[in-house]
Amino acid sequence: MSVLARFLQRAPGDELVIEPMRRRHLGQVLPIEQAAYPMSWSRTVFESELDQVRGGTREYLVARQGRTVVGYAGLWIVPDPDGAQAHITNVAVDPSSRRSGVATALLVELARRAIGRGCVSWTLEVRQSSTGAQELYRSFGFAPAGVRTRYYENSEDAIVMWCHDIHLPDYRARLEELACET
Repeated sequence: MSVLARFLQRAPGDELVIEPMRRRHLGQVLPIEQAAYPMSWSRTVFESELDQVRGGTREYLVARQGRTVVGYAGLWIVPDPDGAQAHITNVAVDPSSRRSGVATALLVELARRAIGRGCVSWTLEVRQSSTGAQELYRSFGFAPAGVRTRYYENSEDAIVMWCHDIHLPDYRARLEELACET
């Protein structure tokens, strides 16, 4: 479906807006977090992460439709003399908005911000059972690189995925293609 067709299907004021997460968003972020993760982050953890945004080591975004937060994502920037690396800390979408392009839009914007901050690669961990998320990450160029045994709740393995050379023109072209799909 074309971008124009998707736009025309949405009601006025229903377009997806990606913007920096603020403390005022936490009242809507926390229920999404609790629905997505058995061991969810607390308000205090999110506040600590948002404090680190000011220090330049984190990026957190929300996806809104109207005034309703429908998803969020975070990124940790790790400086490196050979080019910074980014670590995706979390991506979560409200259950009623899943499979509608929200996670893709959040990841496109996170990638743009990582590239803008000089990152040359990015990484993440994903539950071994979360095949839908793995498929999404593969569309962004992530490939499995290892396993963290019993990483989640000391019971489920995490697949470590990496994507390199995100600063190159080919990757920017991939992002534009993905952006057109949302």
